[in-house]
Amino acid sequence: MAKIILKLLFLLAILLMLTAFYNRGKISRLVHTISLFDEGVIAQNFQDMEDTYPTMGLTKSTKPYRFAYNKEYIPGGSFEFNDRIIDINTYLKDTYTEGLLIIKNDTIIYEDYFLGLDETESHISWSMAKSFTATLIGIFYEKGLFELDDPIDKYLEDFKGTAYEGVSIRNLLHMSSGVTFDEDYGDFFSDINRFGRGFAMGSPIRNFAKSLKKGKKPGTFNHYVSIDTEMLAFLLVDLTGKSLTQLTQEYLWEPMGMEYDGQWIIDNDSMEMALGGLNATLRDFSKLGLCYKHNGFFNGHQIVSPDWVEASLNTDLPHLKPGENPLSSNDHGYGYQWWVPNNNHKAFAMSGIYNQYVYVDPVNDIVIVKLSANHKFKTEGRITKDMHFEMFDAIIEDIISHEKVSG
Repeated sequence: MAKIILKLLFLLAILLMLTAFYNRGKISRLVHTISLFDEGVIAQNFQDMEDTYPTMGLTKSTKPYRFAYNKEYIPGGSFEFNDRIIDINTYLKDTYTEGLLIIKNDTIIYEDYFLGLDETESHISWSMAKSFTATLIGIFYEKGLFELDDPIDKYLEDFKGTAYEGVSIRNLLHMSSGVTFDEDYGDFFSDINRFGRGFAMGSPIRNFAKSLKKGKKPGTFNHYVSIDTEMLAFLLVDLTGKSLTQLTQEYLWEPMGMEYDGQWIIDNDSMEMALGGLNATLRDFSKLGLCYKHNGFFNGHQIVSPDWVEASLNTDLPHLKPGENPLSSNDHGYGYQWWVPNNNHKAFAMSGIYNQYVYVDPVNDIVIVKLSANHKFKTEGRITKDMHFEMFDAIIEDIISHEKVSG
């Protein structure tokens, strides 16, 4: 009997070893995902995402847009938040800034890199990718492939009977699907962290989307559901027969003049993580902000129509308005996957977790891009977005005051 037990244990050990061998890539990604945001490694991880996760590549433009330079400005001064005066340079350091770019009148007036990042290095976008995905939706909406008030399951029939049945494309753009979703990065068992672990192990994003549950009536409440963006990506891929990477290359990367290669992180079904898996350089992230500042025109091309840009930044619906709002779980306004800050309704922004930003002030013709590896994000949470928006406005005021003095 003892010999039989030993043989069984031996066979079990062999089976476990074989399982580990054939799944070593998945296991490695899972371990990496769990420690992705740890202090000491987070910055390098954010700069090397393509080395850990499967990706599809974006090739730099054949006609790259090169910025004019006039590096005349150095960030300084302070901003006020919750009755505190905060030094800007101290806050930039405290939030583990990896790159900061300031563009005025389409000219770079400040650019610097930290924590190992440089101008050629791609960096994870996190949720800034949502604005790129929404721009592609705008392009194909204008081609007549769908209507914004069509239910998504009209085109994605495998989502009939799921929480997304009856949710319109416009609802998805507005993060108003009504789908129940917990996006608390500090909670190990939250939906977003459950998604991350499943993604690391190779679980298809599409399957995860089908696992979510209905909550509120679609189109009545603004609540951030990252999978809403993935639904938009499924729509683009299914209707065009092309990957999101191919569409990004053809309609954004090439005509906008991206200077460097980029990547989309993909799942095991080769579906891009549209909700946050775009890797690009500091300068190339800025170009979508500049495109919207110029009403959809950039690098000699009308990328998307002025009407789409206007609609993307419109927060007139009751549940999308900035400020304290019982119809929203956010204090800031929300358009078509663009934020409209509560402190400055003239401005609009892309925003990603761990403090990634493209902040656009069209009135003062300034774009600020910040890439970060703030490991404290899990505990600081939403307050960092409020603080960053206040800091960006303080930087803009400082730039204007310098111009008045020098002028």
